Amino acid sequence: MAVLSPPREAAGDPWQPPPEPAKPPRRGGDPRFVVPGAALTVLAALLLGFAVNLTLLGQVEHARTQRHGYDRLRAELALGTAPVGRLDDNGRAVPAGAPVAVLHIPSIGLREVVFQGTSSGVLTAGPGHRRDTPLPGQPGVSVIMGRQWGYGGPFQHLHELRAGDEITVTTGQGQQKYRVTGVRRAGDPVPALPTGGQGRLLLMTATGSLYTPSGVLRVDAGLVGPAQPAPAAGGGIDAAEQPLAGDASAWLPVMLWLQALLAATAVLTWTFRRWGRWQTWICGLPVLTAIVVALSGAATGLLPNLL
Repeated sequence: MAVLSPPREAAGDPWQPPPEPAKPPRRGGDPRFVVPGAALTVLAALLLGFAVNLTLLGQVEHARTQRHGYDRLRAELALGTAPVGRLDDNGRAVPAGAPVAVLHIPSIGLREVVFQGTSSGVLTAGPGHRRDTPLPGQPGVSVIMGRQWGYGGPFQHLHELRAGDEITVTTGQGQQKYRVTGVRRAGDPVPALPTGGQGRLLLMTATGSLYTPSGVLRVDAGLVGPAQPAPAAGGGIDAAEQPLAGDASAWLPVMLWLQALLAATAVLTWTFRRWGRWQTWICGLPVLTAIVVALSGAATGLLPNLL
């Protein structure tokens, strides 16, 4: 009687061909996960760069522009060419960002160079003089605006001022002294306009919690002593120079840097699939970091100028 042999498909059959080895995963990972992962990484880097620009890098930028502004204004004061009005010695408008004064408030430890203009871009350098008001020391209400938190936060402690505190402002017409008369918030009574050649200083910044402004804080100070001669002020200001306004002109650099970021992201995604993870990050991280910092820096111009 014949004995049936077990089928060759049984386990351990020497005639069974060995199974094919599993294919290694594609270099760089599954593209279904690579693209969303890269997008989330870029978004996180952009938000981080945005915060770093307002704080760490903003502090560095603020210190640098303050130092350069002080050196320039000191030289102009020595030469007698510092601005004393809306126009310079040649009859041209004082450009936005030009240093026009030094503001000193001993009670809160503030000493800042004041620049011409109050747009978001100008206020990254320090406090700004509103161009449609007289310079400090002249008759009328001189307005100086400054940031509360970002880019050094020069007016961070403005709310600590009390009536009687002294403020000193140095301009092309010499040193002018003021005394604080009060601190105002939304709804508080507005003091009467100065008359008879008197001068008043109005300091403005934002109120609210960190990076979420809810209103405007105002500090009034009266000029001590006679006012200085004032040239005709006149003129107006742009919408971007109003309190808590953003700068619409910042959209152009934001869009250009955003296009650069999208292009860099596409290139990094392609190299991620061709080269691998570490090769891509080593080559692409410096480029991506530079673009993110530039983009987030341009985007801060869209924020309220007193932030």
